[in-house]
Amino acid sequence: MESSKIGGTKDMNGRKKVVIIGGGITGLSAAYYMQKEVNEQGHPLDITLIEASPELGGKIQTVRRDGYVIERGPDSFLIRKKSVDQLASDLGIADQLVRNATGQAYILLQDQMHPIPAGAVMGIPTEVKPFITSGLFSLSGKLRAAGDFVLPRSEVSGDQSLGKFFRRRFGTEVVENLIEPLLSGVYAGDIDQMSLESTFPQFYEVERKHRSLILGMKKTTPKQLPQKNSHSSKKMGAFHTFRQGLEAVVEALEEQLDPVVVMKGTRVIKVDKQDDRVILTLSDQQQIEADAVIMATSHSVASQLFEPHGLLKELGTIPTTSVATVALGFPKSAMKREIDGTGFLVPRSSNYSITACTLVDRKWPTTTPDDKVMVRAFVGRIGEEAIVDLPDSEIEKIVLKDLGEILGLEGQPEFCIITRWKEDRPQYRVGHKEKILRARQELHEQFPMIQLAGASYNGVGLPDCIDQGVAAMENILTDLFK
Repeated sequence: MESSKIGGTKDMNGRKKVVIIGGGITGLSAAYYMQKEVNEQGHPLDITLIEASPELGGKIQTVRRDGYVIERGPDSFLIRKKSVDQLASDLGIADQLVRNATGQAYILLQDQMHPIPAGAVMGIPTEVKPFITSGLFSLSGKLRAAGDFVLPRSEVSGDQSLGKFFRRRFGTEVVENLIEPLLSGVYAGDIDQMSLESTFPQFYEVERKHRSLILGMKKTTPKQLPQKNSHSSKKMGAFHTFRQGLEAVVEALEEQLDPVVVMKGTRVIKVDKQDDRVILTLSDQQQIEADAVIMATSHSVASQLFEPHGLLKELGTIPTTSVATVALGFPKSAMKREIDGTGFLVPRSSNYSITACTLVDRKWPTTTPDDKVMVRAFVGRIGEEAIVDLPDSEIEKIVLKDLGEILGLEGQPEFCIITRWKEDRPQYRVGHKEKILRARQELHEQFPMIQLAGASYNGVGLPDCIDQGVAAMENILTDLFK
């Protein structure tokens, strides 16, 4: 079948055309803020957003049923990173934001729930007493961690693994029992391969400036303030979500993307260029011509699309891992073992299959009916991915067994929603930052009108993705209308 071209010729009506590939939060944010800029500045520009799946939002997926608000993907974002709060304000939905309820979080070690020591910032102690009295570490482990006070700065230049960095400062026991469960959970990765420079560069900077991480984090970590307008000394939660789930922001974005053309259920299967324009071939064999493109897809999709041009091969070497989330609802009477907290993490040394568990009704009270409890368990991480491929019934059985032993949950859940994220979590391994810089440089040499953005590149959190989409949008508008 002969393909048809849409999008017009280069100078039709003097207008420019930008195509955004990928309708996750990165692409949606880029489209929204580009549209906003076009409306305010009067740029002659048409915007098209193309998404391969039938729905927008990418990993943001919320199920609302029987009074529950159930997240299949991310459930919140850090308040100190302002991008999502700003987006909510711009969309007019800031009044829907809710802050998490604070409560104790635990590490499950040798079948015992150990509170994460007060003052620990991503596992690094800023208060000595809670660390000394913690049952997470032996006396020798605590003494080894105290070496941080006297150890010199690292002499490593360039990138290094998180594991190498933290083992040198605190020893193996503190890393494996506390730091590894906290840090690797974000990426479902191996702390001994994860890049310090690309994941938590602030720790390197603290060591460089203060030498001791403990003393440096104590000096640089802002003090948490009590709740406003309250006589309570309870600290404020560090996370935000939306009362009706994170999909609320996707719904608001989609509603306000006008006149952006949104094409769902459509894949880009080929990328070419003619002179200074990009030619995109779609899965229905239509072609779109564009003056600029934001590639807000995964690195693997970008690598495949540019393989015919001999570009972005190195992106294809970025490993991924598979995880699954398991959300379960129960009547309150089903939980026989009360835990005064919001959830727990499970170290690799554990005999359990789950890697973490959130007591959702405790952390996010607005998600759950008053007479119910909801838990959200996680399975799968680097080296432990086979469980993700099991049938739903097997995953449910495994998770229920673990939760029965840990939380005393009895009976069958009212619902069990399992979501698999196959080959989905990009692994930021040592050298990741340089790899991304090289990829962007080689793409710029042949396709200077194409920008890469998204969770595969410069941060996996929702604010990081929004920031990347906005930066790509700004770069393109500068190039087109400078």
